[in-house]
Amino acid sequence: MTFTAASTTAYIDDFADFIAASPSSYHAAAEAARRLDEGGFTRLSESDEWPSEPGRRYILRDGAVVAWVQPEGAGATTPFRILGAHTDSPGFKLKPKPTIDSHGWLQAGVEVYGGPLLNSWLDRELELAGRLVTRDGTEHLVRTGPFLRIPQLAIHLDRDANTGLTLDRQRHLTPVFGVGEPGTADLLEHLAGLAGLAGTDVAGYDLLTVDSQAPTRFGLDLALFAAGRMDNLSSVHAGLVAILAAGESDQISVLAAFDHEELGSETRSGASGPLLDDILTRIGAGLGASVSQRLRAYAESWCVSADAGHSVHPNYPEKHDPANRPVAGGGPLLKINASQRYATDAGGAALWARTCAQAEVEYQEFVSNNTVPCGSTIGPLTATRLGIRTVDVGIPLLSMHSARELCHVNDPIALSAAIAAFFVPSA
Repeated sequence: MTFTAASTTAYIDDFADFIAASPSSYHAAAEAARRLDEGGFTRLSESDEWPSEPGRRYILRDGAVVAWVQPEGAGATTPFRILGAHTDSPGFKLKPKPTIDSHGWLQAGVEVYGGPLLNSWLDRELELAGRLVTRDGTEHLVRTGPFLRIPQLAIHLDRDANTGLTLDRQRHLTPVFGVGEPGTADLLEHLAGLAGLAGTDVAGYDLLTVDSQAPTRFGLDLALFAAGRMDNLSSVHAGLVAILAAGESDQISVLAAFDHEELGSETRSGASGPLLDDILTRIGAGLGASVSQRLRAYAESWCVSADAGHSVHPNYPEKHDPANRPVAGGGPLLKINASQRYATDAGGAALWARTCAQAEVEYQEFVSNNTVPCGSTIGPLTATRLGIRTVDVGIPLLSMHSARELCHVNDPIALSAAIAAFFVPSA
């Protein structure tokens, strides 16, 4: 498939809008739900009976969203085509008793969430985003806009900063949001006010820091794209675009965007939890599937685990495998690891080759340098929990886990085109 400048621009503009609307996993799930509603999907409640007839449906659970298309003629052994991704990104999470008064400064108490590239968060205008929950259990999404900053110590006071910067996670990463004497400000009261609440109404909250700078294209021919949270909103958006456009298929297409991957996925809305298996089981039950028939459906199913990967870094080429050096703009990655930190095997590689050929997009293999530990994804978790054949893919990034990551504009649209082909494979 040849992507025109216009189609690439339209896709990147929409991707940028999705990122801007998704400062937290809860916002990302809500924005996905909004788009699914507009696309003719029906939201289901997990506590209700679900319809068994064909249709386009989804459920929302905290910061996770799972959508599926059940085609005409689906039966008890109809296989699934699952695109797995995650909505959360590294950053800093607001602690209880969040207001700190220190030497005339007002600061926010935070703890590290996931594995952020710490120095990238310094000297940026950050916002807080997430959810407030009142005593009756009602959830309110909230975001502050530019509000916080983690100030770096001036070079005059740390002459070694450029040769060996060391950041203490407790002492050096506390952001400022104002000045004042102790007791003059209440951060929680401010956040509650943004949602039209009083601070005393709030019984719990999940709020994280976010880089407030807007996504932007730049560089030669505007071919580069910088934004926060592309790990892994790039995959969530690509899967969302693909399932909204999905046509007729003889398989059940599923978009599973989990939360908490950056923490290990072991939550009720994470990939190690029962969420996906429960949904697939309920879909199968609506189709009259016995346990044996459901397992037969799983045996013919596939999961593509889509999570951002690494482009070769021009300033640190020694950190990459000498023979496998994927470049930005070269197409989505097929991620491979001998220790199965990625779930791709030979069969999965063949599936991805067929899928990309159908979509007419190029792809690139990624494998880690033997001296550099390999990360992991939801792919092995899904394969282990469900026994469904799984392959790991994603777009190549620079500066992964930075407050602001970098990709080539051609790669996100190519990934989405490949996922669309995966959902509706050619005969």
